[in-house]
Amino acid sequence: MSIINYNKKAYIKTYGCQMNVHDSEIMAGLLLNKGYEVTANMNEADVVLLNTCAIRGKAEDKVYSQLGVLKKLKEKRPGLILGVGGCMAQREGEKIFRRSPSVDLIFGTHQICNLPTFLNEVIRERRKVIAIKEGKISQEGVKAYRADRAEAYVAIMRGCNNHCTYCVVPSARGRQNSRPPEEVIKEIEDLVEEGYKEVTLLGQNVVAYGKDLGGIDFIDLLERVNEIEGIEKIKYISSHPKDMSDRLIETLPGLSKACEDLHLPVQSGSNRILKAMNRGYTREEYLKIIGKVRSLIPRISITTDIIVGFPGEGEKDFADTLSLMKEVRFASAYMFKYSPRPGTPAEKMSEQIPEEIRLKRLHEVIDLQREISEKIRNF
Repeated sequence: MSIINYNKKAYIKTYGCQMNVHDSEIMAGLLLNKGYEVTANMNEADVVLLNTCAIRGKAEDKVYSQLGVLKKLKEKRPGLILGVGGCMAQREGEKIFRRSPSVDLIFGTHQICNLPTFLNEVIRERRKVIAIKEGKISQEGVKAYRADRAEAYVAIMRGCNNHCTYCVVPSARGRQNSRPPEEVIKEIEDLVEEGYKEVTLLGQNVVAYGKDLGGIDFIDLLERVNEIEGIEKIKYISSHPKDMSDRLIETLPGLSKACEDLHLPVQSGSNRILKAMNRGYTREEYLKIIGKVRSLIPRISITTDIIVGFPGEGEKDFADTLSLMKEVRFASAYMFKYSPRPGTPAEKMSEQIPEEIRLKRLHEVIDLQREISEKIRNF
């Protein structure tokens, strides 16, 4: 069945991480292939798609607020098709229809590559469509549309096998699913043909790449990408500390194209809170990784993620986070106050921290990181 080109212009709004940005690039590529024009003007679009995030409650609130705006737009233009995709769609499912009846299409993270088919059903059959069934995603033959002509995102895996007690990624993205290395290499070689010289390898935990394939790991893939003629710089994000092996750390200095940047989320400086988060490493183990990385790559820039106000976090636990920040001296950090997410173990934990304390601690870590970053820049 071919896609009906009744609607010619599509607008895609992206919320969340780099993986979501790349998913939107895939959506745009699929629609362009079916005769659509991707527009930057929501008001002239015939199809509006929101590619959503579910990592924090605030992200979902933004989506519902945007849907309120789009409801008014649809009242003026009844033929407008509204679609919600991504992590929030995967988790919320039918709830989105109930809360926002103007939505026509809901498609989850496992169904992105079937977007043209779903739009066809909405247009041809004049009915609402929901597609959140889980399954392996194959990008073979799918050409993403990348507006950035200098650097390209390349998804090497999706999903996550870790079960951090605060995190919705396993329920939103599913279990780890690594792409075959040949498929990844072919995509990067094609990008070189298009003129790209920089690639960023994406995954919820890239350093665990290949554990579900057998016979290959992230180091093997990095070495193969490093050998591709025409590629000048390789970045990768994100990395989980518990999977930062000595072999990986010792291999990085020998990869001439690997960028001297490492994003290594610590989340907390307290062993007690790290255990409650189910992070799988201690403060001491994290610091040992940092020490080894810096001894082998002295110029490396290290960034991180930090959560404050996790259930049970006392003043000493918070002080441990501040002291770790001072010891490591991160170049920059993504800092958040804990946001309870429905369905996660942390949501049901006792000793939930009051909002005013979470906010106060967030301001403290932001001020400290700003001071550290400024000193690094002026060094």
